[in-house]
Amino acid sequence: MPNADNWQGDVLRDLRGTPPQSATGQGPAHGHAPAQNHGSVQGHAPAQAQHQPQRQPQERTATESSGVHPPSRSAPATPPARARRPARSPDSRPVVDSALTGTARRPRQGEPAAARISRAIRRIVSSSAAREVAEITRTAEALQQPVTTGRQIAVTSIRGGAGKTTVAALLGTAYAHYRHDPVLLIEADPALGSLPLRLGAETLRWTTADLAELVEPQMSLLDVTGYLVQLPDNAWLLPGSQGRIGAMLDTAAYERVMVALRRYFGVTVVDCETLPAEVARVALSAAQARVLAAPATLDGITSTYAVLQWMQGLPRHLIAGTVVALTSTTPRPGIDVEAAAEKLRSTGAAVHVLPHDRHLAAGGELRTELLARPTRLAATRLAAEVFQLSQKRR
Repeated sequence: MPNADNWQGDVLRDLRGTPPQSATGQGPAHGHAPAQNHGSVQGHAPAQAQHQPQRQPQERTATESSGVHPPSRSAPATPPARARRPARSPDSRPVVDSALTGTARRPRQGEPAAARISRAIRRIVSSSAAREVAEITRTAEALQQPVTTGRQIAVTSIRGGAGKTTVAALLGTAYAHYRHDPVLLIEADPALGSLPLRLGAETLRWTTADLAELVEPQMSLLDVTGYLVQLPDNAWLLPGSQGRIGAMLDTAAYERVMVALRRYFGVTVVDCETLPAEVARVALSAAQARVLAAPATLDGITSTYAVLQWMQGLPRHLIAGTVVALTSTTPRPGIDVEAAAEKLRSTGAAVHVLPHDRHLAAGGELRTELLARPTRLAATRLAAEVFQLSQKRR
């Protein structure tokens, strides 16, 4: 997860002076500072101690009683003693093999310098800057709305290479930046998924399948986060695998984890397998909102349109709560993107276009300060609409 202080650049620095209201209406919920070594895995195998850490009564807020539990002020050194001991205690594994770390080039800016300068000049000489600030303010207010129960947002695609994981990382980063309750990103794609790499994680240990065997109803957020990768801005990651080929995740394990973790996190973004995988179908039906990533190509549009037509035969709330994220894979797509978006909207789904961005196209760690300004604005609008749709379903 990148440092999100640059999520909207200099414009948003003026907007962060007023924190969002929590469900209590008294300001942000309790939080603890992100770990400095983000990407490292917190916790080891469950200890033998008989006592589980207890939070002090005065740390419990009305937000907790409403169903979303804010984080404790300090994270545990080890996972909880009362959790069931797993059959094995996995070792930490690096996200990127040491033999490959030297192959990555220096990250690039999302758009060339000439384009950035030209855009800045146009904003200075036109009246668009004020309108842009007003729009960003409205978007930020939408993203900061309190929740009484955790919102779960599933991201999937029809095929690989559609930008599914990139979209999930952008959404999770936006929610973590704007919200003050905990945000969770879950990788429900164990087949060598790249979400940890996109979020800047360095090592992985516990996975979604592992946590399905360990999670217990009496566990606190303090206990649960001992098995997660801590990210900046009060965000957490639960990987789908440790980068091993053949890792499995069944629907029963996924459902157990999602039901158990919903009460701890205000927003959960799930990076699913591609359709029609079984876990992806379960995630889409159980989530309060869905994002379907599709490349802005003729075959990508054709496949996505076919899926949306199929969804029209399902309960109405499914397609009404679906947003298509059209990702431009090249600077000049081979189709009329706006015309394609209108055709997809005719099915009842919302559509957002994510412009081509050189930084995203490189495929490495997502750093919001390097994103092109149009990409940041488009990603924030996408996150706001998806979150608003999720609020309509209980």
